[in-house]
Amino acid sequence: MGLVRVGVDVGGTFTDVVLALPDGRIHVNKTTTTPADPGEGVVAGIQAVLAAAALDPGAVAEVVHGTTVASNTILQKAGARTGLLTTRGFRDVLEIGRIRTPGMFDLAWRKPEPLVPRRWRLEVAERIAADGEVVVPLEEDAVRAAATRFLAERVEAVAICFLNSYANPAHEQRAAALLRAAAPALLVTASCEVLPEIKEYERTSTAVVNAYILPAMRGYLSRLQDRLRMIGVVAPVQVMASNGGMIGLDAARDRPVFAVGSGPAGGVAGAARLGPPLGAPDLIVFDMGGTTAKAAIIEGGQPAIVTEYEFRDGISTPSRFIKGAGTMLKVPAIDIAEVGSGGGSLARIDAGGLLLVGPESAGGDPGPACYGRGNARPTVTDANMVLGYLNPGALAGGSLPVDPELSRRAVAEHVARPLGLGVEEAAHGIRQVANIAMARAIRAVTVERGKDPRDMALMAFGGGGPLHAVDVARLLGIRRVLVSPVSGVFSAAGMLAAEAVHEFVQPLLLPLAAVSPGLVGAATDRLAGQGRAALAVEGYDAAATVLRFAADLRYLGQSSQLTIPLPDGAFGAEALRRAYEATYGATFGYVAAGEAVELVNLRLSAMGMAASRIDFAALALDPRALAGAAGERLVSFARGAPPVPTRLLPRAALASGPVVGPAILESYDTTIVVPPGCTAQAAAAGCVAIRMEPADA
Repeated sequence: MGLVRVGVDVGGTFTDVVLALPDGRIHVNKTTTTPADPGEGVVAGIQAVLAAAALDPGAVAEVVHGTTVASNTILQKAGARTGLLTTRGFRDVLEIGRIRTPGMFDLAWRKPEPLVPRRWRLEVAERIAADGEVVVPLEEDAVRAAATRFLAERVEAVAICFLNSYANPAHEQRAAALLRAAAPALLVTASCEVLPEIKEYERTSTAVVNAYILPAMRGYLSRLQDRLRMIGVVAPVQVMASNGGMIGLDAARDRPVFAVGSGPAGGVAGAARLGPPLGAPDLIVFDMGGTTAKAAIIEGGQPAIVTEYEFRDGISTPSRFIKGAGTMLKVPAIDIAEVGSGGGSLARIDAGGLLLVGPESAGGDPGPACYGRGNARPTVTDANMVLGYLNPGALAGGSLPVDPELSRRAVAEHVARPLGLGVEEAAHGIRQVANIAMARAIRAVTVERGKDPRDMALMAFGGGGPLHAVDVARLLGIRRVLVSPVSGVFSAAGMLAAEAVHEFVQPLLLPLAAVSPGLVGAATDRLAGQGRAALAVEGYDAAATVLRFAADLRYLGQSSQLTIPLPDGAFGAEALRRAYEATYGATFGYVAAGEAVELVNLRLSAMGMAASRIDFAALALDPRALAGAAGERLVSFARGAPPVPTRLLPRAALASGPVVGPAILESYDTTIVVPPGCTAQAAAAGCVAIRMEPADA
């Protein structure tokens, strides 16, 4: 059978599974997510897709998994009882943070609670200078006493972060060894193991997050591996990392902080592969699922990457300018903005009489009101059902029966009557509020980054992305919308297009003018050795290894830096300075000409390349994935206007030529809305291109 690979994306409502065969054929499945233990839904989905493909579980050679376990553990404050061991005098680093607020005039803002309560933040005497010299030896008896205290407090995981350990990790390494010897039950994370970088708060927070989610991720991944083996899938499991690459199961178990953004990364990785064949190397990625909507940008065929972000409720974005609103993670990640507007997002009227949508979601169980599983409150899906966008008989290719009358009843009772509106008007209001929230997420990664969204195409996927894409694009002035192949399960498919990626960093902290090529060469050699070793463990030889180096630079005296690629790993101080100033000018709008520049870190992305990655241009879809209803129904496209007769077509109908709106294109995994004044046609690599006219044309 050759190399059969499976991609799995666990969302808030559905668990999506894509099985790719060596000849380009793929099979897809959507299974209701099982929040209590997501692994149950994963295994059920894999079994279903294997049955559809008539394959034995032993034929699977690799499983690539995007998981929300880490992110949900943080959001739900469901992590381990976590302790912190730190240098004497630095107990309150987590409380102090960056001494910044996300909004200057928000009087209702409350500072996020640290993941480690103060009573579990313990100090020991030790001190290392910024140059790595030992100033005060580590007080080993204090470390042993801390272990006893942690055990007495029933602490499960401990983070260790000592001052200047990025320059000399000896004290952290020794303290970790002492804790593990004195209390083998404790799960220990030393900051030098996850983030050997300058900046005390960021390093402390990142190490704490790793410790906080460590038991949950280890337990989940171990149970998942056991379940897969029980059904006969013995293939290695790869986990999507926040940077859009894959890491092995062992790496994800030890350093889960690198996979907090695991779920959304797969779709962006897939979109990066799709853009160039479509003549659109610059893309806005728009992924709307059941619980959230995500946005990211791709430039020159590469996702925008940041080296830190804050994970928080509401809109979560790695903005350089909004700090202090969430839990800091200083790890490489795709620059993704996320907002709580998905198909399952609940609509309600607040105390002031305003219509709100999300972030609370009905999820997959009980799900939207139309599912008939006990939820009587309206969701975005229910609003779409009322307006006629969705199939009134069943969703997910007929596998999920729905009742549109339940949607009307929910919208009427909870939104229309309180506001004195008709049911259709209320449904349009729900949809519009959700669209504006999603447009806000796109602005966070475009306008707030100095990028004009009108210069890019919008690529939509997720179960709800193609439903809302044209309306969201119009809010932003975007004129071209692209819908990915297998849109509703595209994040799972995108995982099969990702490469294995491991990130490493070497702090230097020297004026750029004083850095010699020899010093950089020695550092890059060390990083290269680490990268090759990590990839070799996962089966990648030297021929399949690609090393990409970069440098973190800043003006001398600044506290933040920008990451500049080192072409071919070559170092040239003047060329690097010019590249830094060009990037600085594009980012902040000015350049401090003549100011000294400092080299803070060298970075390595070690990539394992494999010929088995999915080729979207060669996909041969399971016919069921393109099937859909045919006929006509009334659809309400504008508030205050009567519903209009709208053609219903299966997505496969585009093979016969362009479709002029109004039209609804259905497939197993999603619904594509082509409003009046728009034309949809087949595009390269199985995509759909929607050409838009102005909304008032």
